[in-house]
Amino acid sequence: MEPIRVLQVVTYMNRGGLESMLMNYYRNIDRSKVQFDFLEHRKGPHDFTDEILSLGGKIYTVPSVNPLNTNGYFNELDDFFKRNTEYKIIHSHLDALSTYPLKYAEKHGAPIRIAHSHNTSQEKNWKYLLKMYSRSQIQKYTTHLFSCGDNAGQWLFGMNDFQVLNNAIDAKKFVFNPVLSNQQKQLLGIADKFVIGHIGRFHKQKNHEFLIDIFEKVYQKDKNSVLLLIGIGELVDEIKAKVKKLGLASAVKFLGLRDDIPELLQAMDVFVFPSLFEGFPVTLVEAQASGLPCVISNTITNEVDITKNISYVSLSEEANIWADQILSIKGIHKRMDLYEKILKSGFDIETNAQWLENFYLSLSH
Repeated sequence: MEPIRVLQVVTYMNRGGLESMLMNYYRNIDRSKVQFDFLEHRKGPHDFTDEILSLGGKIYTVPSVNPLNTNGYFNELDDFFKRNTEYKIIHSHLDALSTYPLKYAEKHGAPIRIAHSHNTSQEKNWKYLLKMYSRSQIQKYTTHLFSCGDNAGQWLFGMNDFQVLNNAIDAKKFVFNPVLSNQQKQLLGIADKFVIGHIGRFHKQKNHEFLIDIFEKVYQKDKNSVLLLIGIGELVDEIKAKVKKLGLASAVKFLGLRDDIPELLQAMDVFVFPSLFEGFPVTLVEAQASGLPCVISNTITNEVDITKNISYVSLSEEANIWADQILSIKGIHKRMDLYEKILKSGFDIETNAQWLENFYLSLSH
């Protein structure tokens, strides 16, 4: 019997939190029963393109929405769903903008239309007004509402019933191993350092500018500190220039886009995450799974604190206060194997993938 094919609607499949979460599910679902295909809004190839194709997925592309010419985008969606009526389940991950693919999926007869919330806010960029209008319309075109957490669900859907689907990970890959930790530090040339880590694309939302201010204060108090920055993005050159200007070039390592995140987390001593807003960051689940203490902004939902290893600091506090919180962890926190804790908290991928598979199958009968 052929698997049911679920169309996942995304911006594009690069190594972001949402995309990594989706790939975790895709790798662990029984693909003889459920197969994922992807509708992207940017021409590829992207980071996960080859893997998607190797797992049997198809990838389609439509142009991204331009608020100055929405009709062009709507025509493309209309045409796409008119040509691809075989999809019975459409699962859209565009937050507020999910309204449009789901609208045209409904028009062309797709019976199951899922909107999935991954954020608790939106950047006030040129698409902001369009997004806010779309948010008010989204439930006209959905049959099911999903969210990464309660706060993200309430932001997009109000108080209506939504299903929380955990941003689950393969917890076995992240278990802390002191031998591996030492090896990773040696490889990175930071064997005797106090290592602060951050994972995230260089984008305004992730607040790298403030992260560098924080690290400057840490470094003033402890010259043995080093900062690892993992990710790429449009602001990377700006942040590199700031690091150079502050005389921190020897203490800040830009590691770029990486596929060895479990190993790099082993090399860290503390994870710092001062985002302006988030839905439910999968990187914080991974960091906690590897036994790391995390210092994060109070804008991030307390649902993410699944190990009690998280300290929240207000973004209105000065960099100095953040630095003191980070340094207070040094030499005190003992990293442990937290596999069982992640399992019990419901964030291991195996059980979550089984649930999603059963959910899709139940809808297709």
